[in-house]
Amino acid sequence: MRRRLTARTGRRTGRRTALPVAFTSAAAVLLLACGSGGAPDGGSGKGAGDGDKDRSAAVVVRPGDDSARVPVGRKVTVRVRGGSLTSVEVTSPGPGRLAGTWSEDRSVWTATTPLAPGATYTVKARGRASGGSPLERTASFTTEAPRNTFVGEYVPDRGTTVGVAMPVSITFDKPIRNKAAVERKLEVTASPAVDGAWSWIKDRNGKDRVDYRPERFWKPGTEVTLRMNLAGVDAGGGVYGTQQRLVHFRIGDAVTSTLDVTRKTMTVARNGRVLRALKVSSGKKGYETWNGTMVVLSKVPTIRMDSSTVRIFGHEAYDLGSVRWDVQLTPSGTYVHAAPWNEGKFGLTNGSHGCIGLSTDDARWFYGQVSVGDPVTVVGSTDTVAINNGYGDWNVDWASWKEGGALR
Repeated sequence: MRRRLTARTGRRTGRRTALPVAFTSAAAVLLLACGSGGAPDGGSGKGAGDGDKDRSAAVVVRPGDDSARVPVGRKVTVRVRGGSLTSVEVTSPGPGRLAGTWSEDRSVWTATTPLAPGATYTVKARGRASGGSPLERTASFTTEAPRNTFVGEYVPDRGTTVGVAMPVSITFDKPIRNKAAVERKLEVTASPAVDGAWSWIKDRNGKDRVDYRPERFWKPGTEVTLRMNLAGVDAGGGVYGTQQRLVHFRIGDAVTSTLDVTRKTMTVARNGRVLRALKVSSGKKGYETWNGTMVVLSKVPTIRMDSSTVRIFGHEAYDLGSVRWDVQLTPSGTYVHAAPWNEGKFGLTNGSHGCIGLSTDDARWFYGQVSVGDPVTVVGSTDTVAINNGYGDWNVDWASWKEGGALR
């Protein structure tokens, strides 16, 4: 049930049981202005007529506060009775602000931008009654849900602590034709501030993906916030977003590992201080370990490694049922792990099928040092890891990375 409000204080003055016929609507919001009333006998000021005019002044917002979902075909209108409007603002975090036109006497504002589905809009209207009293009203409404929607799967998750090489990455479940519209509603802020940029790629599964990274690795201790204001955003082809997300995460210590395949050693440092130089056996000829920087994707203490999953068959095939201390670097199957079957090769011969093999003790130690988002950089090998094979983002120079943004 609507309540009568004063224009100056918003104090409830009683229930209204009926509205003037011209303004009766289940989805309209009225604001009545209360004037100062007549001047005291013998005094000066407004006459009683002006006070009566102010008391009957009303601002109507359609659609207004209402539990029902508003059809996207509706036009937003704001009108005033017994006065004029001074400003109208209709905004939504996703689609943004609605444009509109004014009537000649500025008593009516009509939106010219169509509503987006699945979005919540806020209407802020200000005006003045003919007697001079101010009018002000805020209302909100939500539109009907879209029939065809897209969502983005994002990493890192909220509340996590990740390594200095972890990008913000969003993979979408539908093709994004209007990448600029989507990117415009994605925001990353950091403390301390960094110069970062979005870049669009195709994920290994063929889906559209957009990653955000600084020019260089994050600084340890950086607090990062991702804002996704995608509700009601048209990605093209009538596919609309639904997500409103606020995601905070933190950057941990700078744990960096560098593998030199010619020296067959991997040097591990924390915040610039070298911890250990580990003897390794990486990919042999024809199965060379990827060159460039890879990023830790996950850690599992035990895993089965079956060569058929990475399309290795014949005399090179293998099926290892219990491989220990596994640190995943790429979805294509690159791991750092214990490889006791290669005992005698560590530091001497590269004999794996692309993984970075360690003794069991060294693998256990390495597993305990690294976290998701830590970089592992390989030098002296052949092909550079693809940008979409995990997070190969850091192998793209900064100028080229920025060129991949839709808003460049």
